[in-house]
Amino acid sequence: MRKLTTLNNGLRIITHSMPAFESVTFGVWNNVGSRDEQEEINGTAHFLEHMAFKGTTTKSAKQIAEKIDNVGGFMNAYTSEETTAYFVQILEQHLNEGIEVISDILQNSIFESAELERERGVILQEIGMYLDDPSEMVNDYWQRTAFPSQPLGRLIIGKKEIISSIKREKIVNFMNENYHPNKMVVSAAGKINHEKFVEDISNYMDNLPKGKVDGRIKASYKGGEYRQDKELEQIHLVLGFEGLDYFDEDYYALKIYSAIMGAGMSSRLFQEIREKRGLVYSIHAYARSFYDAGTFQVIAGTGEKQIKELLPVLCDELQRAPKNLTEKEIEKSKAQLKSATLMSRESTMSNASVGVHQIFTKGKLIDIKETLEKIQNVSKSSIERVAKKLLASKPTIASIGPIKELESLDKIIKRLN
Repeated sequence: MRKLTTLNNGLRIITHSMPAFESVTFGVWNNVGSRDEQEEINGTAHFLEHMAFKGTTTKSAKQIAEKIDNVGGFMNAYTSEETTAYFVQILEQHLNEGIEVISDILQNSIFESAELERERGVILQEIGMYLDDPSEMVNDYWQRTAFPSQPLGRLIIGKKEIISSIKREKIVNFMNENYHPNKMVVSAAGKINHEKFVEDISNYMDNLPKGKVDGRIKASYKGGEYRQDKELEQIHLVLGFEGLDYFDEDYYALKIYSAIMGAGMSSRLFQEIREKRGLVYSIHAYARSFYDAGTFQVIAGTGEKQIKELLPVLCDELQRAPKNLTEKEIEKSKAQLKSATLMSRESTMSNASVGVHQIFTKGKLIDIKETLEKIQNVSKSSIERVAKKLLASKPTIASIGPIKELESLDKIIKRLN
């Protein structure tokens, strides 16, 4: 059972009771991420997330860690383009310790200079690790090319030159401007009593002051190409198109199309390109949605000798798909999506985050039966419509590796038309 309560300061509190569990996943999700940054402070949302556990007015970084470790809990955080989250997984009898720690870091972090400089070094190492991993970087370059010169196209982790020089004041200001209860959702899933949890959260966080909720800079998909000729064993390749936002009526049709094309070993791309032709080691399709934009990508790793054949075959499969979809593969992909939806609800972390996502995107909790019905009710014609719509957008291609034989973007566009 799920319940939702809103405090007077605008803080929304969700619980998902899972009585068979002994643990709880509890966290605070903030509706702010890397796309809410100005260009000159790119990476600040992620830097702030790193600093959260580095000391408050009441606890040192070590004391924060020990508070959770001593009761066998787990604590972490993450930053995405549109969300920052701080959470703990902990036994129910120690939930209050988790609430106390998370509320403390959100209200009383001090950003002590020595800790900040130490964490700056950690993030710079993290950036270096990303730059050394072409399979990671090719996705970031794809996003940057698809959404150039705008927040959604920037790296979540930030640029070295910005992270190296950003001042404490900028990080503190970003927190003060963006960390307000009317932007936040507190969520807990597991062995949880809603009324007691609301009371505890209210005791710790009811005094958080409301803030201004600024509108985001609207994303605008452009398309284009990024190529990096590099001496590697494989070419890392992403070919993609403009997709759909969370609110589009064809949202689930795109999810099903994505599964048909590249989810699992029986998908079209895996069967045709890996199993039949042996052109890749890995290939899959992936659809992402944001508040006002979306993407559909095919991600592949291939050899220098295979790239010349890969692109024509891939383009042919994408071009043929709207014309020859079968009821059998549609039903299979619906089953995959429904199964993934149901199985995700067996996790306290997933249940805690699903409710937050629904509040941020729909403004309400959505029953799982409604989600399953929407998946099942997707028609063949809507999937065909989505497939055609994708190909009508300008493609974006990003590649890293020995790419001398990779076709030009213009030639790829001609193949898709």
